Amino acid sequence: MLKQRVITALVLLAILLPALFYPSPVPFTAVVLVLMAAAAWEWGRLNGFAGVGALLVGASCVALCGVTWALGWLDRPLPWLWTIGGGLWVLGGAWLLQAGVPGWPRVPAWLRLVGGVLALWMAWVAVVQARTIGINFLMSVLVLVWVADVFAYFAGRTFGLRFTKSKLAPSVSPGKSWEGVWGGMAGVLVLAIAWVAADSAWQAPVASFYSRLAAKGWWLLLLGVVFMAAMSVVGDLVESLIKRSAGVKDSSGLLPGHGGVLDRVDALLPTLPLAMMLSLFASA
Repeated sequence: MLKQRVITALVLLAILLPALFYPSPVPFTAVVLVLMAAAAWEWGRLNGFAGVGALLVGASCVALCGVTWALGWLDRPLPWLWTIGGGLWVLGGAWLLQAGVPGWPRVPAWLRLVGGVLALWMAWVAVVQARTIGINFLMSVLVLVWVADVFAYFAGRTFGLRFTKSKLAPSVSPGKSWEGVWGGMAGVLVLAIAWVAADSAWQAPVASFYSRLAAKGWWLLLLGVVFMAAMSVVGDLVESLIKRSAGVKDSSGLLPGHGGVLDRVDALLPTLPLAMMLSLFASA
């Protein structure tokens, strides 16, 4: 299993890194589009579609992204999209977690299908626009999610249930604890302060997500990164809830040793558009 995970990670890095650092954002845009198409295919399978049906779900996501690309939306500020999309993630995520696993089947099938494709499309637009802004900006958002996950894991293993008597969401993800969430938030706070200092020391030509928030005030930086860490947990828990409802452990086996594409990007689905929303607010 470990060997599989390492090989898969190396293959992904060999594809993603050249595309990420290519002078033009076009290769990165295309590579991420392929990943989102695969995630949409997985989404179709999680919602009862198989074979051609799941492929059509993936194709619909590609078509939506392609139309967006052709219309030039990737190069335009989209404050309405980030505001509406971010708000729906906050409200919808809260409702889903409150309703729990039994609540998911009560959502109309068409709404589940459309909502998932739109969430993947919005995350694609957000990550492409973040890359267009600059690699420093994009990486600061991606690393926030990874640091939150790593710190949450180790804090949960070390301090889980030492300060609280109940787990975070036992019916959805029994391994997660409130101590893990707090550890993830502490990790991203340290990351944000260090990144702002590094931007200043190295005079970064493109401001990171953290520096943009800090320019508006340290209060926004602190609140913003804690909020982002919380929403990364929401993204993770929502996907876990859906997998439990579907009775599967992984969204697919596309990434040997890692599960599926959705398993790797679940926490990014809410945080990418929310990062764009917060950045626009900070620059206003």
